[in-house]
Amino acid sequence: MSSVEVTEHTVRTGRHTTAYLAAGPVTGPPLIFVHGWPELAISWRHQLPVFAGLGYRAIAPDMRGYGRSTVYGPHDAYAQRHIVADMVELLDGLGHERAVWVGHDWGSPVVWNLASHHPERCSAVAVLCVPYWTLERGFEHTVALVDRRLYPTEQYRYGQWDYQVYYREEFERATAVMDANPYNTLKALFRKGNPAGAGKPSVTATVRAAGGWFGGAAEAPDIRADHDVVTNADLAAYSAAMGRNGFAGPNAWYMNNEDNAAYAAEAVNGGELDLPVLFVHARYDYTCETLDSSLAEPMRQHCHDLVERVFDCGHWVAQEKPFELNAALATWLVERVDPAARP
Repeated sequence: MSSVEVTEHTVRTGRHTTAYLAAGPVTGPPLIFVHGWPELAISWRHQLPVFAGLGYRAIAPDMRGYGRSTVYGPHDAYAQRHIVADMVELLDGLGHERAVWVGHDWGSPVVWNLASHHPERCSAVAVLCVPYWTLERGFEHTVALVDRRLYPTEQYRYGQWDYQVYYREEFERATAVMDANPYNTLKALFRKGNPAGAGKPSVTATVRAAGGWFGGAAEAPDIRADHDVVTNADLAAYSAAMGRNGFAGPNAWYMNNEDNAAYAAEAVNGGELDLPVLFVHARYDYTCETLDSSLAEPMRQHCHDLVERVFDCGHWVAQEKPFELNAALATWLVERVDPAARP
């Protein structure tokens, strides 16, 4: 067990409150970890003590709609432009001009947008699973990159992104099913990667045809927890937060495709990224499938200082492969990131 203390904090402004976890010296350069759906700051529990021990001020916020941060009712409150503003205010509250940002899942579009709209606030960015020039540019843009060899249009109109259409069509139903038993919902979602799924359509491609998440059931099934990803204590913490706040806020992140696309079009420098970028592919993430499809190709065109790594794991990289991720991040920080942004 690490002896590094992880403490709870908040940044409050006139428009939003962000709760966050922090570890490491207050004077250390900030390294900010941005979680995705349906997670919390504790999703980075394996990273915060390690990078604090290396001299960083390691930060992990609860994102808008999650944990101890402000929860909003309207869907449009979860557009990327507002979430990015939250992160800029967090950085201001920390008293820093720039940070190294690390994002995963829906945290990835947030980090890509920080890099493309506020490059002056970014020393470098590292992103897991979701490549640049995809979700942050809107749903239609992402669907255009679907691998039609695996997802023929006549059978899979939206490819592996079908589940996102389900939120648009059946938001209340999708949310009610998750809210019916948050513990079982999260237990079913947090699973390690399965090599047997390679070359097969992702389960996210048939959510609408199945009548919703979990085969159209009224709540998530009670299946065995995958302790290679989460412990029972982790699940208790996640489900307590989701039970308190509900899934409506997190699910609303999926409901702003048009505004997100418009926001992406406002990026500086035409969206070209010149700062150091690390991208981590997850070989067994079949929704964000980046190795056999063209999903990552636009990223390679628009990121001009790009390092790529591939891990044999599923979507929950930081939790399934913490040692490998920490080593890759540390190596990249030493080799490619400006010394001014390092301890």
